[in-house]
Amino acid sequence: MASKVIPWYKKKHVSQVKTDYAYHHTQSVVKHQTERKSSSKSLSQVQAQATEAMAEPTYTIPAFRQRTAEGTEEYQRVSTNVGKGLTVIQEELHRMRIATKAKVDSLAIQREAKDMMAKRPVILDDIPKMPDFLIALRPHTVWEKTPVKLFCTVQGNPRPIVKWYKGGVPVDPLSAPGKYKIENKYGVHSLIISRCVVSDTAEYSAVATNPHGTASSKAMVAVKRPAGAGELCHLGLVPHLTEIHASKLEVTLLNHFPVSFGVEDGSISLVCSMVVVPDLPNVPPLAQWYRDDKLLKPSNLVQMSVGGGAARLTLPQLAKDDEGLYTLRIFTKDGTAEHSAYLFVSDAAPSKPGAPGAPMSVKAYDINSDYVLVAWKPPNTVNEAAITGYFVDRCEAGKDTWVQCNDSPVKVCKYPVHGLSVGHSYHFRVRAVNSAGISRPSRMSDKVTALDAAESERLQVIKIEGKYDIVIKDDDLEGYVTLPGEPTDVHASEVFKSYLVLSWKPPSPRGRAPLWYVIEKCLAGTGAWQRLNTAVKLCSPRYPVYDLQDEQMYQFRVYSVNMYGCSEASAPSEPVQKVDKDGVPSAPGKVAATRNTKSSVFVQWEAPKALKNLMGYYIDGRVAGSKDWFPCNHKPFKHNRFVVHGLIPGETYTFRVQAVNVFGLSDESQESSPIAVEPALATPSAPYGITLLDSDGSSMTVAWKSPKHCGGSKVNAYYIDKRNADTLMWKEVNLQAVTERICTIDSLTEGTFYEFKVQAANMAGVGVPSAPSAPMKCEAWTMEEPGPAYDLSFSEVRSHSLVLLWKAPIYTGAGAVTGYLVDMAKKGSSEFVTLNQEAVSHRYLQVSGLEEGESYVFRVRAANAKGVGKPSQVSEPVCARALPGTQEIVAGVDEETGDVFLSLEACEVCDTSKFVWSKNYKPIGDCPRVAVTTKGRTSRLTFTNPDKDDLGKYSVVVTDTDGVSSSHTLTEDALNTMLELSYAIRHPIVPLKHGLNYEILEKGHVRFWLQAVKLSPSVSYRFIVNDKEVTSGEGHKISHDVASGIIQMTVDLFTRANEGTYTVQITDGKAKTQSSLVLVGDVFKAALKEAEFQRKEHIRKQGPHFSEYLYFTVTEECTVMLACKVANVKKETTFHWYREDDEIVPETPPNVMSGACALPIPLFSRKDQGIFKATLSDDRGKDTSVFDISGQVFDDIINAIAKIAGSSASDLVLQCTPEGIRLQCYMNYYTEEMKTVWKHKESKIASSEKMRIGGTAEMAWMQICDPSDKEKGHYSIEISDGEKTHTRTFDLSGQAYTDAYEEYLRLKAAAFAEKNRGRVVGGLPDVVTIMEAKSLSLTCTVWGEPTPEVTWFKNEQEVASTEHTRVTFDGGKFASLVINKVTPDDSGKYSINVRNKYGGEFVEITVSVYRQGEQIPEAKVGHPKTPAATPASTPVPPKSPAPPSKTPTPVPSKSQTPMSMKSPTPASTPASTPIPKSPTPTPKSPTPSRGVKSPTPPRFMKSPTPPRK
Repeated sequence: MASKVIPWYKKKHVSQVKTDYAYHHTQSVVKHQTERKSSSKSLSQVQAQATEAMAEPTYTIPAFRQRTAEGTEEYQRVSTNVGKGLTVIQEELHRMRIATKAKVDSLAIQREAKDMMAKRPVILDDIPKMPDFLIALRPHTVWEKTPVKLFCTVQGNPRPIVKWYKGGVPVDPLSAPGKYKIENKYGVHSLIISRCVVSDTAEYSAVATNPHGTASSKAMVAVKRPAGAGELCHLGLVPHLTEIHASKLEVTLLNHFPVSFGVEDGSISLVCSMVVVPDLPNVPPLAQWYRDDKLLKPSNLVQMSVGGGAARLTLPQLAKDDEGLYTLRIFTKDGTAEHSAYLFVSDAAPSKPGAPGAPMSVKAYDINSDYVLVAWKPPNTVNEAAITGYFVDRCEAGKDTWVQCNDSPVKVCKYPVHGLSVGHSYHFRVRAVNSAGISRPSRMSDKVTALDAAESERLQVIKIEGKYDIVIKDDDLEGYVTLPGEPTDVHASEVFKSYLVLSWKPPSPRGRAPLWYVIEKCLAGTGAWQRLNTAVKLCSPRYPVYDLQDEQMYQFRVYSVNMYGCSEASAPSEPVQKVDKDGVPSAPGKVAATRNTKSSVFVQWEAPKALKNLMGYYIDGRVAGSKDWFPCNHKPFKHNRFVVHGLIPGETYTFRVQAVNVFGLSDESQESSPIAVEPALATPSAPYGITLLDSDGSSMTVAWKSPKHCGGSKVNAYYIDKRNADTLMWKEVNLQAVTERICTIDSLTEGTFYEFKVQAANMAGVGVPSAPSAPMKCEAWTMEEPGPAYDLSFSEVRSHSLVLLWKAPIYTGAGAVTGYLVDMAKKGSSEFVTLNQEAVSHRYLQVSGLEEGESYVFRVRAANAKGVGKPSQVSEPVCARALPGTQEIVAGVDEETGDVFLSLEACEVCDTSKFVWSKNYKPIGDCPRVAVTTKGRTSRLTFTNPDKDDLGKYSVVVTDTDGVSSSHTLTEDALNTMLELSYAIRHPIVPLKHGLNYEILEKGHVRFWLQAVKLSPSVSYRFIVNDKEVTSGEGHKISHDVASGIIQMTVDLFTRANEGTYTVQITDGKAKTQSSLVLVGDVFKAALKEAEFQRKEHIRKQGPHFSEYLYFTVTEECTVMLACKVANVKKETTFHWYREDDEIVPETPPNVMSGACALPIPLFSRKDQGIFKATLSDDRGKDTSVFDISGQVFDDIINAIAKIAGSSASDLVLQCTPEGIRLQCYMNYYTEEMKTVWKHKESKIASSEKMRIGGTAEMAWMQICDPSDKEKGHYSIEISDGEKTHTRTFDLSGQAYTDAYEEYLRLKAAAFAEKNRGRVVGGLPDVVTIMEAKSLSLTCTVWGEPTPEVTWFKNEQEVASTEHTRVTFDGGKFASLVINKVTPDDSGKYSINVRNKYGGEFVEITVSVYRQGEQIPEAKVGHPKTPAATPASTPVPPKSPAPPSKTPTPVPSKSQTPMSMKSPTPASTPASTPIPKSPTPTPKSPTPSRGVKSPTPPRFMKSPTPPRK
């Protein structure tokens, strides 16, 4: 850090921005003409600019200079030369204006100008462009009650939309009618404010927006009120109308911002306070902030403010790009005041452990219409794996979607991004990749717009009479060109191992048609050209090439193509090979580290022998003795010297350096020699605070304070000078050095005033003298009160407390000092407050209740019996804030020796530091009760024989530090606790994790064991049972394991004789312990029972046995499975299932070799209760498992079934039947044993004649018989599985109930009709074979209500009753057809049609007549005997029926019971029932096949039954 003042005339000035349009136009014309005369820049120049921009500039803080007489003369000479230069420039501009006007005066040029003005929109419409202010807003200062007009000119394609803002708030003309007027004429946007008032003073901005971006222009409007017209501004805004310029102020910097440390994504503020004279609120000082000598501008990432006596720079979102040397430059009356300090920004936590840090300084170069070159700087890798490549991402401006540009990581820090959209703006970011993962993304680059860089060079702008702009393209000067020329200068501008970039110059002439390029390649010298960009329409004179073979030389050529055709090929490029030309730099040379300050080290090194476009260096450090390195900087540093900050004072470090370029990091340099962090050795600074402590008329005793800086070594001497206050000659007081900060000067003249000064000395020599003290009169002190206390110091400074210490006054007055009073005041205040109302007798005071970060001063007054003496000199200000890393005293007991100690680890030390221990703030010194040892940064105070005399408050101060100190109060309880622990360490026992215990093993063996926390290999132990030692032998096995700490004894045969007390005695070095177990009574009986059981189990398992006894499971199909697992089986082992001693033979024989057997019990219900048994046997033995399915087991099985069935249950489905409305719930399985509850309107339903509850194996149902409106409402079924209730619901109300009720009535009517329709009950055969001349009688019984009509047919023709064929129907019950003396003509198909108003049916009989003597024909199998039912045309229900339901339901088949029948008569046949007339039968189609019924067709509800789960 440094602060320097530089004369303003020695600094590089930034020209003030001119907003005059004519000035801008003239500058653009001069620049354009100059560019046209000069040749185009080659791409190598662009690359050089990119490389230069990537490098860090050298930052040099200008030296401090005063304006001397020679400087004033030099300033006048420079001013004269500058004035002459401005005159020459003005004359040249005037000459160029006249020449331009002469050229455009001719009529031809005017006509051309008008034509071009008409064509200009067409030309500009072809180029998408983001908004750009041709004329920006200008600031205005106006009088009150006058109007002001702000205007600007904006261009862009599409045409931008402009919005106006006042102080960041949109301007709304409707909010104050007549106040604002917004206009837009011919591209000029204006805001008119009528009758301005002082409150209109603000910053106004115009924001232009189109799809390609946003631009803004800002200007300040200050409204001035005439003198005497009242207050300047009720808002406190004062117009900048003063004659005082910011550079005329006197500025003095006070508190400077220090070296700072931040973390990525955090925020930080750099603040520098200052005193400004005169302090004018409307004229703040002119402040500029620089980072690495680059001027910073306000943005979203950089916020600046000046005012309130401070200059502030805030970085709200830190990135490693922000690391660097920050400089604040304030322009003052005498030049500039500056202050600089470094800001370090470390990596944020990685996204994945071991992932690298984020890259930085991402920038875009060589911008074209669809191509841009992205470059960045690599991150430092210290303990992480090496970086293997980078991913480049892009994002269109205004969006938040990032797209990865490269599929595989690129290994160099440059990447050509291709395929951009013309006119679109983009941001770019980079992520690093290593073997552990991908880093966080870098900060995104500035916005760049993909535009043709050569397009602007092809435009000429000429201004006519200050009114018109003439835009002329080079295309217009070329004439009418169709085919373009060939490109030129084809070469590789970027050559790397992973890719190369081809570049060329556009053709001339190129024509007016849109142009693109075709690229071809060939192996050098072969002439076999191949096209490269087959799928890409290339518009930029740049193209990245990736798929090239290694170690092959290639040549390239380019064609220009437009709508008219293709140009000739360009000249081939020079042969080029895909190779990394440079590679990483060589390792830096020797690294040397030297002392700088108490927390920093100066590191310098030799530059690498091979720089290879060096970007900078990374410096790493590590603590001596550690293997882990840490980064000292996080952004490449340009120079070969660096100050490493933030180190621990007194710690020893080594350093190494790596060089950086686009290929990555070089090898590490050799490590520097270890260096301790100490201030550089120098003479001490001046002592200060000389105060008079006593005077007797001939001598005076003075004291002083230590120098603020000791110079890197201990101050070991002081030298005092004196002089008479009336003279200038100083005289030495002491030739021999004074080691204390108090001295008595003798041989003085009474009544004379003396001045004193003091010099401090150390190893480096004698430092500068202090400032002369105030004149002190040598006179005898005779006051009765004591003199002032002195040497006020502070200890244990924390956020809210501190300890103040002082020394007793030298002059005690008329009596001994009895106490002290302490006064405190905040820094800068003279109002002292007494902290202790009663004087304290000791010379220290604990001060609490302080405000964190506040600074305080103190003074002490001594008192005796005569009163309170004069106060001491006011102490130095002390800030209530603990030092970073401060630790407190720790009380403990040494684990090896058992010593009680107090210990402190200092947060900083130096070579000269000492730990000074005190008890009750009195130095302990050489005391036999304690011993002090120090190692490194840790000091330990050990008590030799602690007791109550050692109780008290102990403190320690580390000398030659910034106040490292701490205290600890040793209480009686804490001491007793530590003494107990000390005794345990000095008289150790073997600690046990588990005392003596027992466990029953597999074979019935009993194991007695205990576990110690730790055992050594030399441990010894004894097992004692009932006062007798047991040794390892027959029946007992004793062993131990050092690793686990287990000691055990196993008893093979555990019997009643083993009842008693078991004890283990252990000796391990000095430590001893024992543990006992009493095994008698019920405890022993339980152990013996378990041992016998395990013994029997072992014997059982010698043959085939059940490893898992019978248990049940339920499958998803709700089949109950009785399962078991078997072990130790063979092929000959048999397995049998039994129920109540009756063997069960399953369909699939059990396979014991599979290790498991199962018995399925499908459709489980209460009938399956009983005792099931499984047996397993072979020649080695037999084992049995019994499972009782009853009681709780049965309930558990039902609950398990209910759990699966309830989960599979479908929603309730409505099903209508002739009896009523049925609600059905389908599930995998249902049984009445399941806990199922039906509810209606939350009320439980009991099964009754009205509400029937039942189910099948696949569903549960509830039927509402003869429903009425009372049964409307919400229905639900609840299936409980013991843990959860599965509920399904149905709302039977509204339209659902109406539709269901209508369907119920329809089905009820249909069932009634089916029951009462006409039908053939029986008596007719299918086939009849009869001999000629015999009589045939076909007789059957019919039924129907009302009595049906009977009609006979032969071959579908109605049969009339004749003598040959007689038809009878007796009693409405018996129908017959008698054929007398049949003939062969009587053969055929006969049928009977039985019908009434509810329907009927057909029955067919096949009759075959054969002659006598003929072979009886073989009877043909007829149709099924079941008669064919025919529906009545309109069935009439017995009661008034409801209309057919819109949601039909299926009709369940039911057996019909015949009712009483009546003989039908034709007159009684209802008119609605058609009566078949002879000879045509009713059915027009052939008689339906026998046995086919035609009942009422099935109808279903709207919601059909859902598929079962």
